[in-house]
Amino acid sequence: MPSMPPIALSRRSLLAAGGIAFSGALGALFPSGSAAAPAPAHGYGPLVRDPAGLLDLPAGFTYRVLSRAGDPLRSGEGTVPGNCDGMAAFAAGSAGPFGPGAHRGGHSPGSGVRLVRNHENRTTATLRVPPVDGLTYDPSALGGCTVLELDPAGRVTDERVGLAGTAVNCAGGRTPWNTWLTCEETEDRAGTSGYARDHGFVFEVDPADPRRSGAVPLTAMGRFAHEAVAVDPYLGVVYETEDAFVEPFGLFYRFLPARPLGGLGSLRAGGALEALRVPGLPNLAVVDEPGAEFPVEWVPVPDPSASGTPIRLQDFGRGGITHAQKLEGCYWGGAGVYFVSSYSRSSEGSPADHHGQVWFYDPLRARLRLDVVFGPAADVRLPGDSPDNICLAPDGGLMVCEDGGGAQYVFGVTPGGEVYPMARNADDTGKPGAPEWAEFAGVTFSPDARTMYVNAYAPGTTFAVTGPWR
Repeated sequence: MPSMPPIALSRRSLLAAGGIAFSGALGALFPSGSAAAPAPAHGYGPLVRDPAGLLDLPAGFTYRVLSRAGDPLRSGEGTVPGNCDGMAAFAAGSAGPFGPGAHRGGHSPGSGVRLVRNHENRTTATLRVPPVDGLTYDPSALGGCTVLELDPAGRVTDERVGLAGTAVNCAGGRTPWNTWLTCEETEDRAGTSGYARDHGFVFEVDPADPRRSGAVPLTAMGRFAHEAVAVDPYLGVVYETEDAFVEPFGLFYRFLPARPLGGLGSLRAGGALEALRVPGLPNLAVVDEPGAEFPVEWVPVPDPSASGTPIRLQDFGRGGITHAQKLEGCYWGGAGVYFVSSYSRSSEGSPADHHGQVWFYDPLRARLRLDVVFGPAADVRLPGDSPDNICLAPDGGLMVCEDGGGAQYVFGVTPGGEVYPMARNADDTGKPGAPEWAEFAGVTFSPDARTMYVNAYAPGTTFAVTGPWR
């Protein structure tokens, strides 16, 4: 990307202007073993306007377009699907468990990378995931996953279907045995929206050989509007978020596998599904003080299959259950699991308003803590609005995909709590006089932490970003 004048940003820079508030114990947000030298207060500097009009980055960083919706799949199976969403990067040929800081492990010099990418296709999608024999759950559904193979130089050598016939594949999470759990963000049943089978499940995808994983729903993990998952690499517990738009909103779940850490296919053996209850706190939205902690309980889900009633509407007995609007990103870091509430709006039935929260659950102490509060964002063009996908960055901080209105950014957060713009979507897909930019999704790093991969949701585009990462 040629050098261009820095973009003039008349925006909050962030903490001082109220962009993002952090708890006093911010260090708990970032695993100490994963951090290199903390990034300086100004991150990587101002963004430089991309003359190609696709992706604005700081000086010294460049991008490569790996894949674009509508282009032919290299496998010959059809065209690249649209609505690119959650994603994870795996070392080609890697095997074995991962844990805190494992984005640096399991990768030898000269090895390639596999990217597993979701496609959040609804029934109105124009670029479906092509159905492939042995990889298709419901031929009437248009979503699924694709797998990109990259050589050691970062060039795409193959692109193929990893899973087809699923619906609204939003986010997911990787497993300790290097597979991808992709989540259907829908509760539609067979006979609804033209579907031939029930939807609302998690599916496992083996990036090395998708035919080994097939197209098998992990029904014991519940049927609801899944968003993302995170796996405890020590105990094998799977944590799940539910992205529910309407009252009474979604729940935060944990799945206790019958065969924890059992490898590919082990989650099919079933297990117990439970939902989070914070005694005396029916909705997380009312908490606005970073650092606030709460004891939690886990309550068995009466009917994980939601055969008659959606899980969030089921009777959890005395004490009820704890809800939250727009539960989205979810990942394991250090000794616990982080999850995002993208926003909360009283106009939509929530008991309080916020522009995004990041929560931390400590399973050893059975405590829930509010770590990050985003906003307020009076102008949707300003940063700090509607965090979605989130991942650990090479410096031990965070990368956060914004999913609000107006301009769309990937923001970095240093271990010291400084916020900086890392990327801006420069691809204006709106109409004259009404600019529009698609959200970012699926931010993830290569196993050697030298490349950031991220998707622009529409038109579906996958980028590889390289530069002087710290």
